[in-house]
Amino acid sequence: MDYDGYVVRENGILLNGVRNFRPKHIFECGQCFRWEKVSEERYLGVVRGRVIEVMPEGEDIFLKNVTEQDFLEVFEDYFDLKRDYARVKEKLSEDPVLKQSVEYGYGIRILNQEPFETLISFIISSNNGIPRIKGAVKRIAESYGDPILYEGKTYHAFPTPRQLREASEEDLYALGVGYRAKYIRDTTKAVDEAEWLRSEGVRRELTEKEKEVLKWNLDEIGDLPHEMCYEALQCYSGVGPKVSDCIMLFSMKKPEAFPVDVWVKKAMSYFYKAPPMSLPKTRAFGIEKFGDL
Repeated sequence: MDYDGYVVRENGILLNGVRNFRPKHIFECGQCFRWEKVSEERYLGVVRGRVIEVMPEGEDIFLKNVTEQDFLEVFEDYFDLKRDYARVKEKLSEDPVLKQSVEYGYGIRILNQEPFETLISFIISSNNGIPRIKGAVKRIAESYGDPILYEGKTYHAFPTPRQLREASEEDLYALGVGYRAKYIRDTTKAVDEAEWLRSEGVRRELTEKEKEVLKWNLDEIGDLPHEMCYEALQCYSGVGPKVSDCIMLFSMKKPEAFPVDVWVKKAMSYFYKAPPMSLPKTRAFGIEKFGDL
């Protein structure tokens, strides 16, 4: 584990001896969109229906507004604290290029986020900038998510598929997601119908149409092997290769995922002298080179 233990306080959890954990690196590297900087190294986020603040205290990390139960059931996993990042860094640092990267981004951890929120957020991310992505995700939450009162201010959880299904394509467009409105609408409908069918626990034999609907269940997709998961996610409207890899990496615990955009493609060519090739071939090259890390 990447921490030595924890102390329960009246208003949160203090993690003792936390290693490989710098809030700025974690929350500003582009993997998440519901965290805001409050002050230097202090960040506030909305995670799985909870408002939480994260701040360093010397060698420790304080998680404000988190109960012991919250930590054990949600946030120990969310912050990936059971993974030994020192071992990961040691392995990656055998590569001289990545050694420099490890030294620069020493405090990055991969967050294990909620799959539906990650799915919608990264559909919005396509051909988009981080400030606009964060703004759109926030407006969707404010319009359709449950309100959360924290220290006199109202925040909002990200909506469930059933809640977001209330939004029409026009409603979504008005929230600033642009052409992605149709993708979000169609994908939300597919996820909601599959989730409903699974939760109902239909005892009779499913119809062929119902069997097709059930294929859209995010939990079942997340349990698939890497390449099958990668292909299945791209059946959702608005999900291409890069977005699929991002969803797998940031919400489905598949660290072998290798998201490739034009910048990653350029970096692979520059640093590794990879021959000019397509994004899919760059992805294959990266997976072969870096394996399960």
